[in-house]
Amino acid sequence: MVDNVSEETQTQDLVYALAASPGFAQDGVCFAARGSGLYRSDDGGTTWHPAYGSLNTEGALATTAVLVSPEFESDQSVFAGVHGGILRSVDGGETWNAAILRSPPPIISTLAVSPDFVRDGTLFAGTVEDGVFRSADRGSRWSAWNFGLLDLSVISLAISPRFAADETLFAGTETGIFRSTNGGRAWREVSFPTEFAPVLSLVLSPNYESDGVLFAGTESCGLFRSDDRGDTWTRPGEDVVDDIVNAIVLSPAFPASPDVLVMLSTALLISRDGGQSWSDWGSGPISEGGDDRALASILAPQGLDTGAPLLVGLVEGGVLRL
Repeated sequence: MVDNVSEETQTQDLVYALAASPGFAQDGVCFAARGSGLYRSDDGGTTWHPAYGSLNTEGALATTAVLVSPEFESDQSVFAGVHGGILRSVDGGETWNAAILRSPPPIISTLAVSPDFVRDGTLFAGTVEDGVFRSADRGSRWSAWNFGLLDLSVISLAISPRFAADETLFAGTETGIFRSTNGGRAWREVSFPTEFAPVLSLVLSPNYESDGVLFAGTESCGLFRSDDRGDTWTRPGEDVVDDIVNAIVLSPAFPASPDVLVMLSTALLISRDGGQSWSDWGSGPISEGGDDRALASILAPQGLDTGAPLLVGLVEGGVLRL
């Protein structure tokens, strides 16, 4: 196990989210959003240090979401979701500026960035009760974009890898899934069976433009897959993946390499055939002393090939490197 954060931060210090530099293999930079704040590692998750030192805040600044720019290696941009606003750093987390969202202050649940961020500067934030916010100026100013979004409790966001061309993104909510095909200006509900919501996690195929594949993880009914952009759904591995699906990771080469990893409440399952069959990722430090540990977040910064590192955030606080 890897966890070098001080002991006093570990109790009830859930790791809400993890993010890594696109150049992780070379620079080892990754971030962990925790109940006690944001932490940065420069050695691939072996050691961690607080990233909010320059803010001089009194007490912990709970951080519920984090993402890095697709161009992090050159622009050093990091974004962190906190209660009431979004923090932005353009120097890798050394200093921060705050964008305060409208009152009453929303709780940020998730962040998503345009793959073409270097040119369009577009970001999205999902909130617990206030829907989706959008920024088109690299995180300086934000506005609510909720026309047609009938459920403002947004838990997950997924953005098309060809967003610059198709302007498509999805929002998973307490009651189902909503889709926008005009960059978030308007939303329509997808025909997802509402009895299977809430939708805790969403991910689109890297080849979404051609294959139309997306996966959805639910709170009570496992994993769902659509091959037609969300119009119809199947339940791959429903006899195995029948727990809370908190996170889903696809191979960067999907579907040519059809690897799918799902994080359940206390286990990781891997499918090497797009969801038809499943096996345990492996226990190791996930089960310590014979007891399963509660998992909260996951990051596969170098894909899902055998031997690639996997970072897992725990409900109890701390990050495992598998």
